[in-house]
Amino acid sequence: MRTAVLEREDGLGGRLRGWPTTLRDGTTVTMTRGFHAFFRQYYNLRALLARADPGLGMLTPLPDYPLVHTAGLEDRFAGLPAAPPWNAVALAARSPSFPARELAGVNIAAALQLLDVDVPGIYRRLDHVDAVELLTAVRFPRSARHLAFEVFSRSFFADPRRLSAAELAVMFHVYFLGSSEGLLFDVPSSPFPQALWDPLAEHLERLGAEIRTGAPVDRVDPGARRRFAVRPAGGPAEEFDAVVLATDTGGLRALAEASPGLAVPAWRELAKRLPGAPPFLVSRLWLDRPVRPERPGFLGTGGYPTLDNISVLERYEDQARSWAARTGGSVVELHAYALAEGCDERAERGRLVAQMHRVYPETAGAGIVDERHELRADCPLFPPGGFGDRPRTATPDPWLVVAGDHVRVDLPVALMERAATSGTLAANVLLSRWGLRGHPVRSVPRRGRTALLRALARWARRP
Repeated sequence: MRTAVLEREDGLGGRLRGWPTTLRDGTTVTMTRGFHAFFRQYYNLRALLARADPGLGMLTPLPDYPLVHTAGLEDRFAGLPAAPPWNAVALAARSPSFPARELAGVNIAAALQLLDVDVPGIYRRLDHVDAVELLTAVRFPRSARHLAFEVFSRSFFADPRRLSAAELAVMFHVYFLGSSEGLLFDVPSSPFPQALWDPLAEHLERLGAEIRTGAPVDRVDPGARRRFAVRPAGGPAEEFDAVVLATDTGGLRALAEASPGLAVPAWRELAKRLPGAPPFLVSRLWLDRPVRPERPGFLGTGGYPTLDNISVLERYEDQARSWAARTGGSVVELHAYALAEGCDERAERGRLVAQMHRVYPETAGAGIVDERHELRADCPLFPPGGFGDRPRTATPDPWLVVAGDHVRVDLPVALMERAATSGTLAANVLLSRWGLRGHPVRSVPRRGRTALLRALARWARRP
């Protein structure tokens, strides 16, 4: 059986791809689309990476995941109990973001909705409201909303007012009440291509797969000899028995628009309407002096105009560590999510640097040896009321399947894990058509682990 991977970009990885670039000092380094956390409950993503390295030696743990707010509040996730619900209870008990006098005002009936998450049922109950509406109804302390929930909801690259409350509830379930892995995570110890995609590509090629990068596909038509004719840009059509559309939202919209024979008209219309998240900016700075030694590898921020997190790459990535050791500097990365449409990139870069100086004052006196910036707008958006219109893995054509983090997966998964899970499910659909065994799929439990809390939540929902 012939299998071909046609990748639009010059390298594999999608939003986790990387490419070489040469700094002004002559050093060749790898630039990427920015920091990503590999949480330990990303079971299917880890299973995929383990095919190239069963021991997952490419990942290294970060010891903590601190969050800081402009008001001076700070939360940390190291040292929490592993078992739910005690992990959430301990966080609230020790966190300055959950003052006891404000916790007394919490709307218990509304808060219990976060304790009885079941997928896909939670979408039927909460998808029609946004994340801010839910938190307002719950009457969580304002500090907790800003420091914890807003930081996490913005990891979906969206303003919380444009994020489905059901997604927020699923996230709370995945990281707290549904799993015992918590919010600590691992990161690649080398840039994404070297750590992840080059080894995985070699593994696939050893199995006989053909991988072509820099090969965008213009359209997919019915084939003459086989079911599909895939038309790479500027090249002749190639025919295949089955197709996996593993695209971003813009790519799926474009293929649906350009391929009038793809699946059925109703499916194409849904694909054309897939919403996209606002722009985000990644700024990576090579500084001529180090940040203070106690600065963590990753810091989430709240209450700042646009700064969502700061990474210090030499804390975990070998390439950045080598550059910092040789020059005495630091490699710092800044993220800004949910920027305004049509924003001025140069102005946004300057705003990020100014906010970095507030969070890490020692950087104010540092010179910038070099810098790279990535302003993109290619992430999916999960707005209120949008769950029913998301594409599923299977399509009306039994030999056409879809994968990506924009795909509906009726399991409690999010972000990179949703992409990996949908890919495994897509493969399983096709394998079953050929009478072959599929791959195992794991997730945290589909519903809350504590029967008493689930019963209380159902009681609170009674009319």
